[in-house]
Amino acid sequence: MGARKKISAEKRKEAFKTMYFAKLQNVPTSPRKMRLVADMIRGMEVNRALGVLKFSSKEASARVEKLLRSAIANWEQKNERKAEDGELFVTKIYVDGGATLKRMRPAPQGRGYRIRKRSNHVTLFVDSKNTNDKN
Repeated sequence: MGARKKISAEKRKEAFKTMYFAKLQNVPTSPRKMRLVADMIRGMEVNRALGVLKFSSKEASARVEKLLRSAIANWEQKNERKAEDGELFVTKIYVDGGATLKRMRPAPQGRGYRIRKRSNHVTLFVDSKNTNDKN
């Protein structure tokens, strides 16, 4: 059974070699707030998405903008050329919950209210238009 897991892990590693993505882990904002920003740019062309993120008033948008720039750089590194205007798109972006820090806040009559400080992980995939048409 252990050998089966190893084979699937190798296949997964091979599959990731043909994908262009960037990950952002342990972001100290709640996943719900980050998903609002992720939903704004899902499926968008990357230059337009960068503009939307730059002028968004949400705090999480600055982090996602930096992540998107990293994903574009990863694409350029793997393809050994610069991305042209209108070529790259945000194919997938998803936000998963990260570790939750549990804190106590003093409350009336000797009680303590629990405060949950949430964090999240963001994964962003970019790809060119001609690859999107095949799927």
